[in-house]
Amino acid sequence: MRPRRAEELPGPDGLPGGVQYSIKLDGFRALAFVGDGGEVFLQSRSGRALAPEFPVLARRLGEGLPPGLVLDGELCAYRDGRIGFAELLRPRAERERSGVPVYYIAFDILAVPAGSAQAAGAGRDVRPLPLRERWELLGAALRETGPPLQRVLATRDEGTARLWFDGLRDKGVEGIVAKSLDSAYRAGPTWAWQKIRHTDTVDGTLLGLFGPERRPRALLVRLADGREVRVAALTAVHARDLAELTAHRLGRLADRPGLGRARLLTEPLPVELREAPGRHGTARFVRVRTND
Repeated sequence: MRPRRAEELPGPDGLPGGVQYSIKLDGFRALAFVGDGGEVFLQSRSGRALAPEFPVLARRLGEGLPPGLVLDGELCAYRDGRIGFAELLRPRAERERSGVPVYYIAFDILAVPAGSAQAAGAGRDVRPLPLRERWELLGAALRETGPPLQRVLATRDEGTARLWFDGLRDKGVEGIVAKSLDSAYRAGPTWAWQKIRHTDTVDGTLLGLFGPERRPRALLVRLADGREVRVAALTAVHARDLAELTAHRLGRLADRPGLGRARLLTEPLPVELREAPGRHGTARFVRVRTND
């Protein structure tokens, strides 16, 4: 289930059943499935298995959660007192040597153990329940747990949400997600969940790649105002993932005046960028927004 982008924070009665406001984290979105043997499968939004990249976190989740539980949340890394998305992109060995802590911040629950008292008659699958009930189930499921697993910071008070929006920005919080308390959990984008992000986060369209196909050095991106820009400074992980994602979308070479010669994509992709403060026209690649 994915929130759609909104420009303004809705009021407390702005969505059906009222509104829950939670902080929007800058990490890897992932479902967490707990198997019968306590093993945990972490699945990215694109379907990729994340547990091999974060084995310590997966093991800790398996030690504290019962089999049959399914959570939705965000993998977040912390460094120097703030959420650091770039830390998640570092090679596993390098990240572990640096002692960068990675947390799983849960914001929804999709299934409870079969026969559990927490199921409250709903059976294993609790997605049809309204958010207000799923939120209580999530709290009960995580009551005895602790770091690196925790429930996302959330409130029903609009004033508190606005304080978080302004005051937690320097901690790496991207904005606020406003959710209808009546909303069932359904896959795909929905206006029942709305994200309000800080204005320096922008959307663009990936048109092509600069450099080797297997290790692109920069991206050709069209911004919302129609400008085409070259976005460089890709990490090794960015380059690898982009090469895999675009392998079957590469088309002809084309010159872009002032930017260079790019390999164009046959199917452009939506991407998220972050504009550098005080440096107009400069943007940093964050992620491909697949199926967004």
